[in-house]
Amino acid sequence: MKITEVANVVSGPNPHHVDARKIYESPHAIAVVITLQPGESLKRHSTLVDVFFYVLEGTGIVEIGDEQNTVGKDMLVESPARIPHRWLNQSKFVFRVLVVKVPKPTEETKLL
Repeated sequence: MKITEVANVVSGPNPHHVDARKIYESPHAIAVVITLQPGESLKRHSTLVDVFFYVLEGTGIVEIGDEQNTVGKDMLVESPARIPHRWLNQSKFVFRVLVVKVPKPTEETKLL
């Protein structure tokens, strides 16, 4: 059994320059916890694989394709492969989301 204490995982470099902690990686999937401070956002980007997001804390805005919605804790958001998307935190509080990519991507995320 492997147990990971997420708070102890070091944030890795990423093109968005936000707190992004890779908490799980296997040949089949990858999971990252992204924390956006008030006013932070991800750059618009796309992935070559399907992604789902699970909101862990706070309220944020998700854009997928031409759609935009405000989401909060305990909401799950599906994002199909190759569709541009991004997250924004326009609140006064921390926003934290779990990102799961399945299958594990073989290429890097593409900024738009």
